[in-house]
Amino acid sequence: MGFKTGDFPPVDLETFLDKPLRERLKALALHWVQFGFGSPKMIPATYVVKLVFLHVLAGTAVATWTSGVGPFWDVGNWWNEPIVYQKLVLWTVFLEALGVAGSWGPIAGKFKPMTGGALFWARPGTIRLRPWRRVPFTGGDRRTAFDVALYLAFLASVLAAVVLPGAPSASLSAVLPDNTSGLVAPALLIAPIVLYVLNGLRDKTIFLAARGEQYLPALVFFAALPFTDLIIAAKLLICAVWIGAGVSKFGLHFTNVVPPMVSNSPCVPAKWVKRAHYRDFPRDIRPSGLATFMAHVGGTTVEVITPLVLLLSTNYWLTLAGVALMVVFHLFITSTFPLAVPLEWNILFGYLAIFLFLGFPSWDGYGVGDMSSPWLTAAIVAALVFFPVLGNLRPDLVSFLPSMRQYAGNWASALWVFAPGAEEKLNSLPHRPTENQVDQLRAMGYPPVVAEITMQQTIAWRSMHSQGRGLFSVLLKNVPDLDRRTVREAEFACNSLIGFNFGDGHLHDEDLIRAVQSRVGFAPGEWLVVWVESQAIHSKVQHYKVIDAALGVIERGTWKVSDAVAAQPWLPDGPIPLDVAWTREPGPALRTTA
Repeated sequence: MGFKTGDFPPVDLETFLDKPLRERLKALALHWVQFGFGSPKMIPATYVVKLVFLHVLAGTAVATWTSGVGPFWDVGNWWNEPIVYQKLVLWTVFLEALGVAGSWGPIAGKFKPMTGGALFWARPGTIRLRPWRRVPFTGGDRRTAFDVALYLAFLASVLAAVVLPGAPSASLSAVLPDNTSGLVAPALLIAPIVLYVLNGLRDKTIFLAARGEQYLPALVFFAALPFTDLIIAAKLLICAVWIGAGVSKFGLHFTNVVPPMVSNSPCVPAKWVKRAHYRDFPRDIRPSGLATFMAHVGGTTVEVITPLVLLLSTNYWLTLAGVALMVVFHLFITSTFPLAVPLEWNILFGYLAIFLFLGFPSWDGYGVGDMSSPWLTAAIVAALVFFPVLGNLRPDLVSFLPSMRQYAGNWASALWVFAPGAEEKLNSLPHRPTENQVDQLRAMGYPPVVAEITMQQTIAWRSMHSQGRGLFSVLLKNVPDLDRRTVREAEFACNSLIGFNFGDGHLHDEDLIRAVQSRVGFAPGEWLVVWVESQAIHSKVQHYKVIDAALGVIERGTWKVSDAVAAQPWLPDGPIPLDVAWTREPGPALRTTA
């Protein structure tokens, strides 16, 4: 891999796309093992530049300069300043909401332009996805001028809280009498909190993109709690995120996440290290024992045990070790450049671990038992665990982000299947500021066949995860002419329609399909979606549905997760067993050939 030259799959460009789908999946999955996406080094380098200059340097410069605790290069002077902590959280919210942090750039499927976010959400007429139909005044799926005003007001209110100077705080002065920078004025946080909620009720995409499930509680703590309670509540919040993510990794899914994630890391150049995460490359690319160890010792155990240690420890060296472990944990995730590229989030969380647990340790009066009221502690804990508990019991009701299933591999997912030529219809979607990703690549000078194979790498990546084996099984069972159709990974494709995706299938379920269909008008059989919900924590199956854009849901069923993880990505033994619960009569429209 060179700086400008990637590692493209070594296939015959003239014949590869004529091969059966499973042969293509096998070739691309085997290539992924050693090269990942095969991106040239300039791609991750671009992300590093963005991360360093836009998030780290610009964020710390603005936070310190506007708070009177600079200069930003004097880290020892500001690393434990409460107002800098607050403003770095707010700066990250601003970047996420603007669309230049997570789910940005080519690794996330944004090629030209590389930004979604504001290009979609500040434009009337684009698709809007409300989270709940019963909430009044949220009907429809078209973004209005009112929605745009709400969104721009949210950005402005967050930025105002970042750039305006701090205000004196009696509760802060009581514990840090020498502090002169104060805290972000609580009054400045009312507008961001209200607009967070209003934007989220009108469009769940913006709320999830701005990581409201994690940052909205922080803003509420900033606005409502006295300083000591604020710090302890922030500790409870970050531990809820870590532990929730760790618990979500229990089960069979997560082991399948680690190998393709490591394979895509530009920081792991040794091919033997990548191959070691698979059982017997190239014959068997299910996860190896090393991958299982990395997943459930380096991942699950670290995320569950370490936060509990940090929360309860009164020993400096033990706390220092725990903080160091969590910083390394987040740096490792950053180094793998996961396909949702949540780099800013990981860097911020590394800093938060240092600030909260070393800057304000338990033995200095910031332990869980030091909160002003045990009832307040109980209420905060109950609020923080409500959506993770509900989301793991009823994943159909809660996005995987509020459910704290980041990286868990247990995601709602989908594949889109187009009849020959039908995908082009998406380019007629009104007000959309982008084209289909394959067309973005062509516009960048990629030959059509190279652009197509590049996009097919994403479905090979999906096949390496547990849901992929089930989704492809449904397709193989139901679509006799699958080899001649165009198959797309829905997480990637969705990005070009709504400006964001973070691996959440709830952003491309029936609501999105209906919104697109009402504007474009696919014929029956032209656009088919195989969609699966996350596995409930107490269940052994995943529930799938088949959606025809023109007809709605036409099949429902389940598969056992154990069957999915036991199969090879390209399903050499055929589809895994499926339990079809319901089929639309007179039969699935996906049996038709367009």
